[in-house]
Amino acid sequence: MDAIESGEMKPGSQVPSENQLAQQHGVSRMTARRALSEMVDEGILMRSQGIGTFVSDSRPMSSMLEIKSIRDEIEQRGHRYTNEILVLETAPASDVISQRLAVDVGVPVFHSIIVHCENNLPVQYEDRWVNPAWINDYLDKDFKAQTANFYLNQVAPLSQADHSVEAVIVEKDIAQALLIKPKEPCLKITRRTFSRGMGKATGAAAVVSHAVLFHPGSRYRLGGHLEF
Repeated sequence: MDAIESGEMKPGSQVPSENQLAQQHGVSRMTARRALSEMVDEGILMRSQGIGTFVSDSRPMSSMLEIKSIRDEIEQRGHRYTNEILVLETAPASDVISQRLAVDVGVPVFHSIIVHCENNLPVQYEDRWVNPAWINDYLDKDFKAQTANFYLNQVAPLSQADHSVEAVIVEKDIAQALLIKPKEPCLKITRRTFSRGMGKATGAAAVVSHAVLFHPGSRYRLGGHLEF
């Protein structure tokens, strides 16, 4: 346990066998087995049948297969959610944003930047652009009380999304907001969301928002369970 807490044993490191632990610590094999089982139950260790026992990766994990509010993810882990709103404004759509939101260049669109924290530690930098044609009261909302993602899904239920993930080194201002070192790698999630029938009689899906989310790689991971 001390070797895990000190960082001497990293996630994925194989721990000694029951016999080795018993010899190292001068205890019975039964005592060593019980200690390992308790640490597996607590999620500190994980067993791989026929291979051995390994140190678990304790970083929070978000599903790649569904889109959830970051606040819900944090609170479901039993942790405290807070955020810091850095930007909440109307700004002209750039070439890139006009393409992502399917609007003309220069059209006023809504822009927000919010840093989401878990137990007061930043875990997500959210840079979001919203099409006012579908969500005209976005800037009036209290995003301390509810996340932008939660609100948007209430008024414009998600019907489809474009979604990509890559590893990046972020710009200095983002690193500072996330309280990380300048060269620390981050997960960058780019996501464009659509809602079916927003303001259109045809029922076609309209682009509601475009968000770029940055997560410190040391504090966050993505995963999911698939069945075939």
